[in-house]
Amino acid sequence: MAISIYFSLLLIFLSQFPSSNAEPFIGVNYGQVADNLPPPSETAKLIQSTSIQKVRLYGADPAIIKALAGTGVGIVIGTANGDLPSLAADPNAASQWISSNVLPFYPASKIILITVGNEVLLSKDPNLVSQLLPAMQNVQKALEAASLGGKIKVSTVHAMSVLGSSEPPSSGSFASGYQAGLKGILQFLSDTGSPFAINPYPFFAYQSDPRPETLAFCLFQPNAGRPDSNTGITYMNMFDAQVDAVHSALKSMGFEKVEIVVAETGWASRGDPNEVGPSVDNAKAYNGNLIAHLRSMVGTPLMPGKSVDTYIFALYDENLKTGPSSERAFGLFKTDHSMAYDVGLAKSSGSSSNSSCQTPSGKASTGWCVSKKDATDKQLQSSIDWACGQGIDCGAIQPGGACFEPNNVASHAAFAMNMYYQKSPKRPTDCDFSQTATITSQNPSYNSCVYPGGGGGDGSTGVMNKYVNSNKIESKKNGAVESKVYSSLSFLLIVMSLILHVDM
Repeated sequence: MAISIYFSLLLIFLSQFPSSNAEPFIGVNYGQVADNLPPPSETAKLIQSTSIQKVRLYGADPAIIKALAGTGVGIVIGTANGDLPSLAADPNAASQWISSNVLPFYPASKIILITVGNEVLLSKDPNLVSQLLPAMQNVQKALEAASLGGKIKVSTVHAMSVLGSSEPPSSGSFASGYQAGLKGILQFLSDTGSPFAINPYPFFAYQSDPRPETLAFCLFQPNAGRPDSNTGITYMNMFDAQVDAVHSALKSMGFEKVEIVVAETGWASRGDPNEVGPSVDNAKAYNGNLIAHLRSMVGTPLMPGKSVDTYIFALYDENLKTGPSSERAFGLFKTDHSMAYDVGLAKSSGSSSNSSCQTPSGKASTGWCVSKKDATDKQLQSSIDWACGQGIDCGAIQPGGACFEPNNVASHAAFAMNMYYQKSPKRPTDCDFSQTATITSQNPSYNSCVYPGGGGGDGSTGVMNKYVNSNKIESKKNGAVESKVYSSLSFLLIVMSLILHVDM
């Protein structure tokens, strides 16, 4: 008996330390408005070959849900807007929906969220809007009746237009016409621990303000930033600004603690001649830099230190969608499983720190590109996002990488800037980053973190990175990580000793 409990506790202890390659915040939307999509089984294999950890469906296609069984990929399923009247009026209809779309597949298929309707508040149908909350409540009750309450969350998805104000982000608020309807929904989300799901699209923000500086701001590229006069924060990208505006809107309604999930965001790779913004280069820059930003775990200025769960739109192009050509051009992958463009989602991308420490070019460089001391964290984070989105391997500054410690923006920026510089023709302009970087002759390598470049000579064997302090590295490793491990292990050993003592 004691041995059995011992191993159970050991498994619980080990489960608290996730793989350094796990990226549970990266998801993708799997739309099906197309007649040329590959079979679900092939799509499941494609997803498993990437770092995508979650998939959002707009319905509850049983073939897709079955195909994802046993993969560990989180699945979001949804009810159609047309289902709301019956779900709201009849609890039995909600129970039947759960019996048909959840119970046959869970837990082998990891269903994590049910979205009741999509952008219902924008329908301008007062009857449908009034049915939304009752439908959500009945779906929740049906889950609880099936002993799945808390295991599978219930929410609904909103467009950014539910906000009446979003600039500056600290002044974010919901439009007055939606506040009454949202209050009950937000209370439901708070009571059930479910997320507020919303669709921020810098792509559309740029289309309404097509200036060059707006494009750089939307694509996570180096830019002057946009200050928030209320907080003194300078925002370096549109995504953070939009998400923080939503956070401020939730706070203004008294629901600051409700988690935000980005249900959709993306960028079209092509469009009609009169459309502003769609291109392969822009789509690659936005999605690639967004993924790099999420992987940095820097969070947003108002919600730092944690990446918001984000579902990128979309897995494939949907050739039957109506509207402008851009509506049919958001896919990250082609239907033959090849990449539409590389944004670093392949499991080999960004997961190997060793490859990051190799010189990307056989040519000897004359120095290293590093961040300037007077650059702000916001400027440097923007440079990280941009550099890591240009096809370089930033795996070394991700958790578990050789250069992740010390975990601060200045050190990560120096590494990313140098990797980009060494891959470039090494012109002075390749080490500019909006005047936040400079070339140095002193090798910034430290411990096992090797900065490629320099061309040999003095200092080529590596010295302590001047952007970090060796004492801080050791104290952070020992104090922040090992102390947690040892304290947890000590607790585990105490419990096991008590069990063994009682058993004897």
